[in-house]
Amino acid sequence: MDKRRNLSPDVRAARAAARAETKAVRVYLEGLQASVGRRGRRKPPQQELAEVQAQLETESDQLRRLSLIQKRIDAKRRLAEYKDPVDIDALEAEFVNVAKSYSARKGISYKAWREMGVAAAVLSKGGIPRTRS
Repeated sequence: MDKRRNLSPDVRAARAAARAETKAVRVYLEGLQASVGRRGRRKPPQQELAEVQAQLETESDQLRRLSLIQKRIDAKRRLAEYKDPVDIDALEAEFVNVAKSYSARKGISYKAWREMGVAAAVLSKGGIPRTRS
């Protein structure tokens, strides 16, 4: 007997809402991580890709070529991210809508959110109170 068939519509709706909340939180946290800048100046992705490609054309050492190929792959990935930046404002708005209920359901504290890099202002908008734990 399939247990899903025995679930009431209310239980199914609650599970769907929980999945939607979890997705919003996951996407927001991933977006935060992606939008965090790194220290130091980086070359523009286009310039880095061009330099790696030029080095590949003249390099004869096979291990060095292997390293350059990986650098080219990484530069192409950064170029794609550079062209398609994360819309952190939209992700934040969705997070704010679900933060309070998700925190209550999962027992996530204010401090845990802060350690993950969520700004205090965002938590305040989401209705997550500042607590000692």
